[in-house]
Amino acid sequence: MEKEKIVVGLDIGTTKICVIVGRKNEYGKLEVLGLGKAESEGVIKGIVTNIDKTVCAIEKAVKEASDMSGTDIGVVNVGIAGQHIRSTIHHGSITRTSNDDEISIEDVSRLTEDMYRIVIPPGSEIIHVMPQDYTVDYEEGIKDPVGMSGVKLEADFHIITAQTSAINNINKCVRRAGLEIEDLILEPLASSLAVLSDEEKEAGVCLIDIGGGTTDIAIFYDNIIRHTSVIPFGGNILTNDIQTGLMVMAKQAEQLKTKFGKAIAEEASPNEIVSIPGIRNRAAKEISVKNLSNIIQARMEEIVEMVHTEIISCGFEKRLAGGIVITGGGSQLNSLKHLVEYMTGMDTRIGYPNEHLGKSKLEAVKSPMYATAVGLVLAGFRSLDEREERYREAKENRALVKVKKAKPATDFFSSILNKTKGLLIDDLDGKNEY
Repeated sequence: MEKEKIVVGLDIGTTKICVIVGRKNEYGKLEVLGLGKAESEGVIKGIVTNIDKTVCAIEKAVKEASDMSGTDIGVVNVGIAGQHIRSTIHHGSITRTSNDDEISIEDVSRLTEDMYRIVIPPGSEIIHVMPQDYTVDYEEGIKDPVGMSGVKLEADFHIITAQTSAINNINKCVRRAGLEIEDLILEPLASSLAVLSDEEKEAGVCLIDIGGGTTDIAIFYDNIIRHTSVIPFGGNILTNDIQTGLMVMAKQAEQLKTKFGKAIAEEASPNEIVSIPGIRNRAAKEISVKNLSNIIQARMEEIVEMVHTEIISCGFEKRLAGGIVITGGGSQLNSLKHLVEYMTGMDTRIGYPNEHLGKSKLEAVKSPMYATAVGLVLAGFRSLDEREERYREAKENRALVKVKKAKPATDFFSSILNKTKGLLIDDLDGKNEY
């Protein structure tokens, strides 16, 4: 009996390091077997800055998830984010030898592999090469060229690069924790697998993943990833603003933000006061919720404005019928949905990672803060580009057909060989009689 496939996602975030263990159930939905979480102290804005602290946090989260799921964790899908991420569009082409035969999956793969050899800035590495639209013999706008006839095959590719040092530090942390990396995936792409529906990706949608250190953007149109970007501000900068503006401790600022903060200050009551215990025999401090919300709104407006500018600059503002989907821990801020709708004029919803989740004992994983980790597990079962999945299935089916065709032929030839051997032996025996 074939061993059941289990995939592990490792999200190395700025505020938390999270490990999720999952498998597919009989209905093809993701079943979460284990969840482990540890405070992240060695990561700033998505970049590992302290190896030892990060390794300790990974080990703690892995042990928790391993104990809960009852599995030994050895291989993980890891997410990568940070301000160093760059996305560019490059054009590639190949010339085929003949116009008579059809464009094959191998031709498409060869074109994609060629893009991994393009010249990129020193100190960077390509982590994803994602085809956009193809062109066959100057016929543009082809989504899937396999099966068509043509000599010249071209395509625009969305290429995502990351800093080599950032990749090396992640690899070092994971290896020191006794794990191996199966795949390194850009975090907004992982989140998109968990929270976006196929209809939204086809209609056009912008995913905004608000983490602790960064806000990640991924834009989809016609079921293809069109643009990615990372903004170096997240939920932690709100906490810092509250800490400075209201002169409170970091932990108190975080609690004020999550329990009483609002993205729209007008929705906060001017008479609502929160009392905070004083430090070392000092009197308790009274905080106005209205003032708190004013601080939060000012910073959130700045972040949303940067996101909106990114949407406009990539040229997809008028093509996003699916609007905006906000996910990540920062999406849980009160009234954020209304602020985004007000500032961008687009329909907005909060993205919960239950799009592909089956029944689970762990209700906590349905929180937006686990969207990336759930997406990293899904990436072990699904391709980031649906065309890749179709090509892989076609290759597997073709290989099976070849095996089935080859088997009877082998049996046929072996039977002839055996019969020939038998006739020769009989003939020799007959000769020996005389």
